[in-house]
Amino acid sequence: MDKFRIAVIAGDGIGPEVIEEGKKVLSSIAELDGGFEVEFTDFPWGCEYYLQKGEMMPEDGLDILKDFDAIYLGAVGYPGVPDNVSLGGLLLKIRRGFDEYINLRPVKLLQGAPCPLKDVSCEDIDMIVVRENSEGEYANVGARLYPGTPQEMALQTGVFSRKGCERVIRYAYELAQKEGKTLTSISKGNALGYSMVFWDEIFAEVGKEYPEVRTQKLLVDAASMFFVKDPKRFQVVVTSNLFGDILTDLGAAIAGGMGLAAGANLNPEKKFPSMFEPIHGSAPDIAGKGLANPLASIWSIAQMLDFFGREDWGKRVIEAIETLLVEKKTLTPDLGGTAKTQDIAPAILEILKR
Repeated sequence: MDKFRIAVIAGDGIGPEVIEEGKKVLSSIAELDGGFEVEFTDFPWGCEYYLQKGEMMPEDGLDILKDFDAIYLGAVGYPGVPDNVSLGGLLLKIRRGFDEYINLRPVKLLQGAPCPLKDVSCEDIDMIVVRENSEGEYANVGARLYPGTPQEMALQTGVFSRKGCERVIRYAYELAQKEGKTLTSISKGNALGYSMVFWDEIFAEVGKEYPEVRTQKLLVDAASMFFVKDPKRFQVVVTSNLFGDILTDLGAAIAGGMGLAAGANLNPEKKFPSMFEPIHGSAPDIAGKGLANPLASIWSIAQMLDFFGREDWGKRVIEAIETLLVEKKTLTPDLGGTAKTQDIAPAILEILKR
């Protein structure tokens, strides 16, 4: 029997509440399946840990995590801890340290989910965004010069390596080929004449190996407009770290809100553990009140199941979320219901057992 060891970093704010629901769902699925088991190990890292210890995670945190099969992350961020400290000291440290160079974010409108767009059906919003996750604009290369003077300046350098661009673009081509979908590359080659022209060239080079994949290229500003005006033109999308971060939050807004937004940080070769997370924030204003929507954390469990080779269960979890939304019996306040956070996992499991 397969045994999957999962490191849990519930994090800050509503993180522990929503992660607990995801753990319930995965544990119960393992019991229902009978062909695998899961073992959770919890780590108290995050902003509260930082306020006590002066670091977001221990210095040897990556060594502690490296032998797990996956990492399940809640939310990071809390008042009193600068955002660059909370992000750089935990999430980005893990992404970079474990070479989780693929960020997969589904932008899929489920039946029953709210959508702010007019005259749009569920079939019109069904895409997967493949975001470069290890370098690009988030490489944090730069300097602050002449601090405290009128000449003070900040330099921020994007890092685009051939290896980094090629592997994420190739992953996207492989995904589009496997699923028979179109592929859209989103860049800004008209203004960023070095990094984005380089990206565009590599997209064209790799594309010669996949002549059967239908492609298009869009500038990021045009793509942002089409996400709203014509989302059905997108199926598989590949883009850089910064553009992917922004576009997937826009994607979440048109596909049910941040409470339904999940993300996977993948090391496809499985040399290191991959990390799965809801991508909403820590929402400290509602923490501990049972108001948080855990569906994004449950969706990220579906992504984890896919990565473990249990795609059938991954699909069933998404279908259960959709059934929950359609039936409208057990929804949290952000979705117009009165249910508590802790009511959602039992409702999902009831649907799965039908």
